[in-house]
Amino acid sequence: MIIITHQRDKCIGCNYCVELAEEQWRMSKKDGKSVLLGAVNKKGFHTLRVPMDDDEVLHNNEKAAEACPVNIIKVSQT
Repeated sequence: MIIITHQRDKCIGCNYCVELAEEQWRMSKKDGKSVLLGAVNKKGFHTLRVPMDDDEVLHNNEKAAEACPVNIIKVSQT
């Protein structure tokens, strides 16, 4: 299982996550911040669990986490 966590309140809207992992991310037209698609919000932490079926999902989201200038994306495996 791949676990992706995003602190959306701290997002500055740089768009790197959308460019690097477009299947999991979109930019909000309301506030210009990124949205982790299908994530569950718990106290400001948006979390998405993805089956470990596709190495590309893991790779792309790790790249997005590395590229994030405010370091608010975390990717882990269970």
